[in-house]
Amino acid sequence: MRRLPNQVYTEILGHRPLEVDLYLPPGPGPAPAIVYLHGGGWRRGSRQQVLPALGPGFYASLAQAGFVVATADYRLSGEATFPAPLHDVRAAIGWLRTRPEVDPDRVYLWGESAGAHLALLAALGAGLGAGLGVEDSARAVQGVVAWFPPTDLLGLPDDVDTIGGAADRGPDSREAQLLGAPAAAVPDLARAASPVSFARSDAPPILLMHGEADDMVPARQSIRLADALTAAGAPVELELIPGARHMWVDASDVPAIVKRSLDFL
Repeated sequence: MRRLPNQVYTEILGHRPLEVDLYLPPGPGPAPAIVYLHGGGWRRGSRQQVLPALGPGFYASLAQAGFVVATADYRLSGEATFPAPLHDVRAAIGWLRTRPEVDPDRVYLWGESAGAHLALLAALGAGLGAGLGVEDSARAVQGVVAWFPPTDLLGLPDDVDTIGGAADRGPDSREAQLLGAPAAAVPDLARAASPVSFARSDAPPILLMHGEADDMVPARQSIRLADALTAAGAPVELELIPGARHMWVDASDVPAIVKRSLDFL
């Protein structure tokens, strides 16, 4: 396994260069590839951070399984509001597909939380005019693993309240910082930033995995998207993890979650 850090995939006037770290599998290429997108509520995190439940060797382990892995940064909400991070994800996909190490017909997205939200939007063809339309998205992405994603920004506060949490509907919430205003104040934009709005029959295969005890992004968010994709006739699988909270805290068998995800791809 070789690691190629700090590869610039796009430069946007007035912003920092956006980078990926590449992890290359052993053996000759081209190989299937994963764009891995970190979480952090759209306002924090980086490509170099790994979920504590996964351990520091996680990205290298995906490469050892035979994938080119590109862990990608994207603009955070303190730098630019939606749809900027979606544009960045699309740019990362396009850049990766040009790499000689990569089979451009086998590119997958894998994300956690906010990163899973962006992966789903990109794969479902949201944000037309961002450089890839619905048809190009279907061609460019062959599958998605989405761990505990927000999928319905307008419905998220009510989902949190329903499970006994304390939803933040104010201007400092994660969703408000992503959108530039609370979701309820910009409902059209919130819908445009919600994967559930883009369920379609020709979506690439999607695996949704969510902790049943997640009180930050309730499992209802994944259930709602799975229902919408199923109704549209799309290939989707949903797996709820008993007892698990956000970021796989209290999950009884994290290696099994990783194996399930790799087996899906």
